[in-house]
Amino acid sequence: MSRLPCEEILSQPERCQMTGTALDRRLQFQQAIARFLQERRDAKLEKLQADDPKRNELIAQFVPETWLDDAARRVGQIQAVTHSLKAIHPDARGSNLYRPPDQLPVRSEIGSHCLGQDFAGDVVGNAAALDVYKFLRVVVDERSLLDWMLAGDVDLKAAMSPVSAVAEAWTEAFVGLVQPRGAVATHTRGKQLFWLTGGNAADDAGFHLLAPLYASSLAHAVYLSIQETRFGELAKAARQAKREQLPHDDGYADYPNLAVQKLGGTKPQNISQLNSERRGDNYLLASLPPRWKSEAVKPPLGIESVFPRFARRDEVRRSLRALALFLASNPDPTMETRDRVDELIDAIAEELASFAAELHQALTPGWSADDRCVLPEEECLWLDPERGDPERADSDPDFHGRWLRMEWPEKIGKRFGNWLNSRLDEKLPVGSVEQRQWSRMLLLDEEWAGQLHEQRSRLNAPHYIPTRGAS
Repeated sequence: MSRLPCEEILSQPERCQMTGTALDRRLQFQQAIARFLQERRDAKLEKLQADDPKRNELIAQFVPETWLDDAARRVGQIQAVTHSLKAIHPDARGSNLYRPPDQLPVRSEIGSHCLGQDFAGDVVGNAAALDVYKFLRVVVDERSLLDWMLAGDVDLKAAMSPVSAVAEAWTEAFVGLVQPRGAVATHTRGKQLFWLTGGNAADDAGFHLLAPLYASSLAHAVYLSIQETRFGELAKAARQAKREQLPHDDGYADYPNLAVQKLGGTKPQNISQLNSERRGDNYLLASLPPRWKSEAVKPPLGIESVFPRFARRDEVRRSLRALALFLASNPDPTMETRDRVDELIDAIAEELASFAAELHQALTPGWSADDRCVLPEEECLWLDPERGDPERADSDPDFHGRWLRMEWPEKIGKRFGNWLNSRLDEKLPVGSVEQRQWSRMLLLDEEWAGQLHEQRSRLNAPHYIPTRGAS
């Protein structure tokens, strides 16, 4: 194979069809290698003029024998890893580890051992040599060339070179990609942690020094899973069904307070290959203690609307800020933009339902009858539904009758739209069109609708929500 140009290798499948299994496999390997080299060579040739003298030099570089010999020398500049140090600090110069999941102890906690055989290995080192790793990832018969080399496949060796000593040397160099490099060492820029192993924290000898590495393969699996959950077709369809209040076979998941850590700045490839594929994005799940609020819930007396009080909630402030910044960036009118706006509005609407539920549970029914209550009637009907419950001794029949007419949900939707417009109007030109859209989204929100349905069932009210005026 080695001295033939890629085109000649790819044009000879019929020449070895009937020559036996070994030769068939050898040709299969040869053609996979030639196809990889041809694609990379042609991509580079497209950037050169037809009369450029560099074309012949470039073509010569991609003759399989020449390229493989060069790749076998350059492979020492990179290392396959599952746990890397450069993600901890880009200037750290210590050891990385390559530990496939089946070589790790099985634990009950989630970790790299959960990934299985189809895990994604990572590569660190000289970014200019990453093409060698891409070559070793070429798949033949459902296994990568690197896997075949690790298994000592004789047909692959014969496919690379007819000279067995050369093939053996190249194979040894390539499989060195996953071998440890030198003595295990950490670095001053790496993280270090003293872990107590004894029973006395005052005894310096009772500690073990740990040097944690970044679980690159696990982080990549988590990233891909979250991406699919957030932006996959099934998740989009499930969210669309929720907005339209339609049944759907699949649900979807949200990740509150999800953070994105950028590794590598403008050159994510300097951290690792997988980090480059993620454009430097690494998800950080929220790991936060609960926020306890010891103060008692007070009735909203002496105020003309509860929306300013609602706006002071932490989650509402965060969502409003995120929505304003996103809209101010003038995003393209795409499905991704719509999904992002819907996600933020849903978060605000669900928080509004939680706000109402807190008042329902914490306040004594009938609080809105207090003379100090100056809320508009629709807000009283919304937040104090039990005031008109016929089963209560001090029930207010007139209030209950107005509640049963179910005119107030539409008015609350309008008030929600007006309030949201007022919060966005400080930075954005929003008007009646946006107000109607916000109103409609609130009235169709799952949390809001579910809360209202439960109240209607308990108070024997009509099972519909007027939305005509909000559309």
